Amino acid sequence: QVRLVESGGGLVQAGGSLRLSCVASGRLFATATMGWYRQAPGEQRDLVATINSGSNTNYADSVKGRFTISRDDAKDTVYLQMDSLKPDDTGVYYCNYNYMLGYNYWGRGTRVTVSS
Repeated sequence: QVRLVESGGGLVQAGGSLRLSCVASGRLFATATMGWYRQAPGEQRDLVATINSGSNTNYADSVKGRFTISRDDAKDTVYLQMDSLKPDDTGVYYCNYNYMLGYNYWGRGTRVTVSS
């Protein structure tokens, strides 16, 4: 099993920045993909960004050019640097760890609120 603990959320004004962190522990695999997903109030959980073991990244169109995902495998940590934040970025951000079918884990989430 994998445990994921997110941190770094909070309240920020539009145009500001936040950096989210997610520390993984447990039975980890070097080839796993990690990512961030966002769930706005009343909405489904949507992809924000992912990064695989080769550091190849994938972003939702809405965050391209503003958010940067990175990973530090020595620390078993994935980061999400969020710049130029908008009120539409408000939601709970969940960390995801995916190794293979059936080996997929979620953190409990960290809340981000962007005020206008």
